[in-house]
Amino acid sequence: MAAYLIADIESIHDQATYDEYRKHTPGVIQQFGGRFIVRGGTTVPLEGGWTPGRCVVIEFADMAAAQRFYQSPDYQKILPLRLKASKGRAILVEGV
Repeated sequence: MAAYLIADIESIHDQATYDEYRKHTPGVIQQFGGRFIVRGGTTVPLEGGWTPGRCVVIEFADMAAAQRFYQSPDYQKILPLRLKASKGRAILVEGV
């Protein structure tokens, strides 16, 4: 079953550092068979008062692949850039 990393980047307060993070993510994601489904773009809030900033959705073959990506040394090396440059949240979820 496919799995998705869903991130809501509420705000970016250090654009240069965030851009450095973004420069490295595609290659690491591809190493684990992932692909971007959503990478930014317009959002339209509908219910619940959720007004996301920048939405990112990455598809992986399964939950194990998604977890291997997130826990990999290559991703853990660049993750501090995102955490330093922005405020947000991320989850993994199984899907179809």
